[in-house]
Amino acid sequence: MHSIVFLDRATIAPQIVLRRPDFPHQWRDYDRTRPQEVVERLKGATICINNKVVLNRATLEQLPDLKLIAMAATGSDAVDKACCRERGIAVANIRGYALHTLPEHTFALMLALRRSIIAYRDDVKRGEWQKSGQFCFFNHPIRDMHGSRLGIIGEGVLGQAVANLARAFGMTVMFAAHKGVQGLGPLYTPFEEVLETCDIITLHCPLTPSTKGLLGMAEFRQMKRRPLIINTARGGLIVDADLAQALKEGLIGGAAIDVTTPEPPPADSILMTLTERPDFILTPHIAWASDEAQQTLADQLIDNIENFAKGEPTNLVLGDF
Repeated sequence: MHSIVFLDRATIAPQIVLRRPDFPHQWRDYDRTRPQEVVERLKGATICINNKVVLNRATLEQLPDLKLIAMAATGSDAVDKACCRERGIAVANIRGYALHTLPEHTFALMLALRRSIIAYRDDVKRGEWQKSGQFCFFNHPIRDMHGSRLGIIGEGVLGQAVANLARAFGMTVMFAAHKGVQGLGPLYTPFEEVLETCDIITLHCPLTPSTKGLLGMAEFRQMKRRPLIINTARGGLIVDADLAQALKEGLIGGAAIDVTTPEPPPADSILMTLTERPDFILTPHIAWASDEAQQTLADQLIDNIENFAKGEPTNLVLGDF
């Protein structure tokens, strides 16, 4: 009989239905698991469900019964996959669940900044409408999406989904070539041209050694049209201190960030110091988290576990097992 342990159930909203696998098993879940609790909680477990808990070599080597790590996410950075391969531990992840929620959140952030929605809401709360003495007032810029140029960094399924929404708004879409790479084909616009000519730049690429710090002060100084910067991908793609400086110098028109490093950011982090600005929005890594997307994730998670148990594994990160 399989023993299944979910280490961080609280990373899926409580209203999401997480069905139990359709085979004999024991099930235990914990809202959160601290590093010092991992080994004890996984002792004897054959299947671990995990999202963000670190499973390093030192931990995995103490878990001889473990056969599957079922990620409740697409990313598996928290898992030492080299050790898993050596020990014959399968790792399965979630795929394709965020095709609507993340692009919609991306556009919500774009629209909020492009039309200064949060800034106007705050003005109304402060009584600025009454002070204006007329039916409307113009404290902040309001720009249409239609006719603007959108630069997308990352041409995968999420970048493509954002592009589809952008075209529906009447925007001109440009996919940025990989930084420092030539000859990628007609889909791509040179990276520097995207920086120089776009009104909005949105990030949808993975965090790798080559993309870490992709946008820093050198890139912000190339942005001639003072674009909005949107990041719903990974925190490390942007140099936070340089983003703050670019906002203060007016090199960019605004920024909306859904991802940070670490998460949550410390209360005194540079991003938290920007949250009172009308041209900055920080959301708590929720672009992926519509109820519909989370339910799709939860269903696929259990599908992966059931398929593994019957010898037909799906969504393996490390290849066949």
